[in-house]
Amino acid sequence: MSTFLSREVQAGLEAAQRQALKKRSRLRVHVGEDVFPILQFAGNTFTVDAETAPQMRGLVDIYDGGRHLYQALIVTSREDAGERVFEFKRNTVAAQNAPRDFFIEPDAPIALLAH
Repeated sequence: MSTFLSREVQAGLEAAQRQALKKRSRLRVHVGEDVFPILQFAGNTFTVDAETAPQMRGLVDIYDGGRHLYQALIVTSREDAGERVFEFKRNTVAAQNAPRDFFIEPDAPIALLAH
């Protein structure tokens, strides 16, 4: 029994795998007004589909659904098997609240009640 697959069948299988990754992943990269699904996300890299995503550089935002996760500075590193791999030069966790410029005592009251 042969395990050889023709080029067309192999390309079809790879395309189906990429499509499944797009549907499964909730992670998205926002570049200005454009949004692209993230296929794989690692500690210092992420991949997107090379056919749909342009060569991106600079500041991007990464979201999980509607939740802002990171603001990152990226560069294109390589293209591998139909996926474009980007590396982080800087990856900062997005804060939901503005940072405080004062110290809050651990035993400070949460609210004051009037008499």
